[in-house]
Amino acid sequence: MLRLTELRLKLDHDDDALRQAILHRLGLDPAALLGYRVARRAWDARRRSAIMLTYSVDITVADEAALLARHEGDRHLGPTPDTEYRFVARAPAGLARRPVVVGTGPCGLFAGLILAQMGFRPIILDRGKVVRERTKDTWGLWRRGVLNPESNVQFGEGGAGTFSDGKLYSQISDPKHHGRKVLTEFVRAGAPEEILTVAKPHIGTFRLVSMVEHMRATIEGLGGEYRFQTKVVDLDIDAARQLRGVVLEGGERLAADHVVLAVGHSARDTFAMLDERGVHIEAKPFSIGLRIEHPQSLIDRDRFGSFAGNPILGAADYKLVHHCGPGQASGRSVYSFCMCPGGTVVAATSEPGRVVTNGMSQYSRAERNANAGIVVGITPADYPGGVLAGIAFQRRWESAAFTAGGSTYAAPAQLVGDFLAGRRSSALGGVLPSYRPGVTMTDLSACLPDYVVAAIREALPAFARTLPGFAMDDALLTGVETRTSSPIRITRDAACQSLNTPGLFPAGEGAGYAGGILSAGVDGIRVAEAVARSMLGV
Repeated sequence: MLRLTELRLKLDHDDDALRQAILHRLGLDPAALLGYRVARRAWDARRRSAIMLTYSVDITVADEAALLARHEGDRHLGPTPDTEYRFVARAPAGLARRPVVVGTGPCGLFAGLILAQMGFRPIILDRGKVVRERTKDTWGLWRRGVLNPESNVQFGEGGAGTFSDGKLYSQISDPKHHGRKVLTEFVRAGAPEEILTVAKPHIGTFRLVSMVEHMRATIEGLGGEYRFQTKVVDLDIDAARQLRGVVLEGGERLAADHVVLAVGHSARDTFAMLDERGVHIEAKPFSIGLRIEHPQSLIDRDRFGSFAGNPILGAADYKLVHHCGPGQASGRSVYSFCMCPGGTVVAATSEPGRVVTNGMSQYSRAERNANAGIVVGITPADYPGGVLAGIAFQRRWESAAFTAGGSTYAAPAQLVGDFLAGRRSSALGGVLPSYRPGVTMTDLSACLPDYVVAAIREALPAFARTLPGFAMDDALLTGVETRTSSPIRITRDAACQSLNTPGLFPAGEGAGYAGGILSAGVDGIRVAEAVARSMLGV
């Protein structure tokens, strides 16, 4: 097949318009077009008065060579990429050794799935609970203010991505099309087939729950073994620093010389254990800030104008960046993070006495508010003190938010108008908070470093020049957003093994090699392939 890109059609085009556009673009006789399928559909809203759909299509014609020759030099026509996934190895019958995967977030899930599909019968460990029980515990915090430190937004089957907007797009380099494998497996697990073609696919929390369960059943059907509420507390490393197994809470030693460590960005006790055991770790940059909420209708109008509400477009999103000028925040970058159209701000802490925010949407994206993190980039120079100093830095501001919220897991909040003016908020405005178990109106400047506060104060009016109303007085800020990415990187070599502990395969967000569901899944595939090669010596 051949791929034709950049076909532009009106939002309200009829059923035959795409076929006619293909014929016109290529100068084809109708009989010469044997078939076509949509490979990708996106919308272009750069002109709000004339929003267009853009298509990439895979076409079948009688004579591909002649068509390519006739359109030589056309960068929008070429062979359809081969995105079929091919396993790098197959486990031989009777292979006694079994790899271990620690963590069942998107990275661990796909590492386990690929290993199972190759016949390696992985053992998969998670400190939290199965996804249905974990969901009940998570709602316990949201509805009653009761935190289970081992079963929450961060820990348990599905990982932090389960309670998110479910975005399935990324800007990572993916020359082997592993992202296509991720999306294909999600469709097999119950995701809508549209995620294979739309430019910005998403799923939402409720669908993710059932999909995670389906994929667990697939892995178990292939010989994989799950152990929930099973926490890894130590590593068994021999005198040559070769990994020989993991030690579980309670003292059990599980022998393994190939362990995928996909623990997520909030496994702070695990990071401390790795540091104590001498595993090579580096401090890395991350970002902190606040969640902002607006009426979704405002964002829809700003982005889509008179097309707001069109079902093809859905709820509008945004992506904003501001680079601060001279002053207290000079050189800092402020950007929107994990934007959730028609979603809610959620309590995402995993430790007692701390408040952490994140965003979540359902597939419908039908809630009243839009929300996003407005975060500021920081570097290890901002938190000196060793490779784990970033964790202490995060905890400091999460504890400050807990205190400012009233020490009940309510979150501190402030109106944008008051935040910009430097005065404490005492009452809500027109934007009602979606955060549960509730908010306490206060002054958020006590919950973040001064340079972060200054950077966000500079950025909000700048963002309003792109999206009018973004800095509206009644927009609501809720704090704090600290878990944007891992504060450490568990360094690995080209074979995906720890630099100084062979047999340990750091992977995903917690190890500093992914950011989001899709990239974490892709990294899980990459690491599973590395494990297979290592186990078979190929």
